[in-house]
Amino acid sequence: MASYPDSTKASLEQRLRARARERWPQITTLQIRHRGTFSYIEATLTGATALKLCRLRYVGSARHWQFAIYRASHDDYDESIFPAGLLTGSPIPDATGSILIGVLLAVIAIVLTNLNRRFLIGKGGRPAGARGHHPGLAGRAGGRPGDLSAAGDRRTADDLGGR
Repeated sequence: MASYPDSTKASLEQRLRARARERWPQITTLQIRHRGTFSYIEATLTGATALKLCRLRYVGSARHWQFAIYRASHDDYDESIFPAGLLTGSPIPDATGSILIGVLLAVIAIVLTNLNRRFLIGKGGRPAGARGHHPGLAGRAGGRPGDLSAAGDRRTADDLGGR
């Protein structure tokens, strides 16, 4: 199992301990264990309560880490993706994927806008190249839209027992 540089481990520990002192005064000690590409962070609170907090995975840079929160209910770590997190661990594929999704959504928005515009001004309804009307209706209404002279059943609500 590959590991990451000792200088990165020292930098990580220094940054985590400074952040804990700054933000969480109830943490008396912060334990950081390194195994392979993972760093496991545990805290001891005032009153000697020890808590597993999270796991960080080194992804090639001291500034970019994958994060997993500890789940006591399952006694495991659950990988998390934050809005600024990296899915693949590298900013290039993540940025490329985000841009492609944005372009796809823009194209869909343009197509829907054009369709709605055509419907609102009365030029929509039938795709270009479509001819005629529904084949199941042929012969029932004279074969032309609006022509009801050949409609077979012309009974009214009165004929069917209505008022």
